[in-house]
Amino acid sequence: MASPRLETYCCPNRDAATQLVMNFQPQVFCGVCIGSASASLLLTILQLLPKKGQSLRKMPKASSSSTILLLISVCDILGGSGVIFRSSVWLGFPSFVANISVANGTDVWPSAFCVGSAMWIQLLYSAGFWWLFCYAVDSYLVVRRSAGLSTIVLYHMMAWGLAVLLCVEGVALLYYPSLSSCERGLEHAIPHYITTYAPLLLVLVVNPVLFRRTVTAVASLLKGRQGIYTENERRLGTEIQMRFFKIMLVFIVCWSSNIINESLLFYLEMQPDINETPLKNIRSAALITWIIMGVLNPMQGFLFTLAFYGWTGWRVDLKWQKREIPWESMSSSTVGDNDYPSPVNYQSNVHDSKKTSTTDSHQTDEAISMLSEGNTSGDDRLTRSSPIYQGW
Repeated sequence: MASPRLETYCCPNRDAATQLVMNFQPQVFCGVCIGSASASLLLTILQLLPKKGQSLRKMPKASSSSTILLLISVCDILGGSGVIFRSSVWLGFPSFVANISVANGTDVWPSAFCVGSAMWIQLLYSAGFWWLFCYAVDSYLVVRRSAGLSTIVLYHMMAWGLAVLLCVEGVALLYYPSLSSCERGLEHAIPHYITTYAPLLLVLVVNPVLFRRTVTAVASLLKGRQGIYTENERRLGTEIQMRFFKIMLVFIVCWSSNIINESLLFYLEMQPDINETPLKNIRSAALITWIIMGVLNPMQGFLFTLAFYGWTGWRVDLKWQKREIPWESMSSSTVGDNDYPSPVNYQSNVHDSKKTSTTDSHQTDEAISMLSEGNTSGDDRLTRSSPIYQGW
């Protein structure tokens, strides 16, 4: 799980609220974290591996959304690996971990492990938040036809740069002037918590707005191709809207417990004595949400792949040289007799019948395909007769 309490625990003079949650059934908690992170790690990798029966397909070269989705999964995989490593050390070497609490100890490795593992987890999950924000921005810019391949460089600079900057700045303020002198008051802790939760709150507040505006722009694009908004185009717009909804649903489910837990712990910190009887329910709620965080935070990786691509199946194909990896694939199928005709295919046929092909339609099809990439549902929307496949 990812929480600024992990870094706070590295301070020998940590606050009572951090001490409460970190010392609550540590073996059970670490076991829960290992189980959740391991399951998510294996299932995420399984989702991303190429599957048998998939045809060789290629994304448009100008698309950066497939790269962003891959990087989000990579951040979750690496962050989950950090959770597994940290929890395994806690379970396997209790005497080593106990030295973290020694104020004047001579062994620096326990403290180095505590700080290093906590920063690794925070950095990777924070980078994932920034990449998710970049995905919302890129989706909007693609529909507005203001994004291209060059924008991925800017996304790298923003996601990795801001993640490293905020992580280092927050930890430096927390441990100033030294690791043994941190947590003398909230003035040390608050900047660290702000830098940790800033990207999370940014995604929670801004992404729904960008997704909504993107869906509205998609509807305008689809309607503008013929001047009407047909049932097929409405279904395609609904699929894109549902994909955005699933992404935000996974994010809220996995991280709302962190916000609740941190609010409860801050409330306890402001009390003279957190062990008072009237605060029993608050303490219980904080401990319950702490365990929930250990389950849901690492599961984000697998749940996001379900939101991005749907369930891709169990049949793994290891013939790497012959097939594209699934996050770079785009769903395509021949429309059956009983299926609705693809809106892109229908538009292509209209253009064929009129023997005209406009750049506007080509850009519209590319924008829609970028937003719907990775969709492996049975009701696929793009066919090889679409203009975006021409010339490949």
